[in-house]
Amino acid sequence: MELAGPVATITLDRPAALNALSEELCAQLDQALAAAEAASSIRAVVIAGSERAFCAGADISRIQPRGPGDMLDPGGFGLAPFITLTAMRKPVIAAVRGLALGGGCELALACDIVVASDSARFAVPEVKLGVIPGAGGTQRLVHAVGKAVAMRMLLTGAVIDAQEALRIGLVSDLTLDEECLPTAMRIAEQIAGNAPLAVQLAKDAALGALQLPLDQGLALERRNFYLTFGTEDAKEGVSAFRDKRPPRFAGR
Repeated sequence: MELAGPVATITLDRPAALNALSEELCAQLDQALAAAEAASSIRAVVIAGSERAFCAGADISRIQPRGPGDMLDPGGFGLAPFITLTAMRKPVIAAVRGLALGGGCELALACDIVVASDSARFAVPEVKLGVIPGAGGTQRLVHAVGKAVAMRMLLTGAVIDAQEALRIGLVSDLTLDEECLPTAMRIAEQIAGNAPLAVQLAKDAALGALQLPLDQGLALERRNFYLTFGTEDAKEGVSAFRDKRPPRFAGR
């Protein structure tokens, strides 16, 4: 994990294996995410891969035999970082160059914002191997792009390019290859410049929209809205606006 002020960058570092998710890599990613979440100085996180691949999915060559009993381990089969991502309050941005297949696509989907370069390719091809996505792909993909498009991707396993990913709403930004990580970093820096608690409560309310009926989602938003007014950052934000100066948010 590398730090640039309040932004942490976590780089998947198995380029020879196209950053395929081994158990070791999953454990390292989980530890880095947990450390970023725990550090008060970090306000946004970027996950990046290498030039050829963000993440080519699970490392098939290193998958161990599994049985029904493994279902009792919620973090088993390399799922721990996905569970940690789901629980993170801090915003996480995926910077995707090259392949994002299977678990790699699911990793991008688990992030809050996805920046893709023009070389990015996305797919959930698990059905071609006789299995299905197991790290949130069937659920988050439907939320991200809608039932019809998600079904096409899930049931065919077809690869889509970055332009198509942008068109269907799978990614938020499309860049040249060399601009992918810098763009993700700029977005992270913009987020980090805002009031940390307000950012976290806005993320919490927005994610609630994916899980709750409208009336409950509005209640969650209203609760979080009132919570922000009890923070020191809210007072600082109003004071800075009146004084026509940049705010100095402390995350309290």
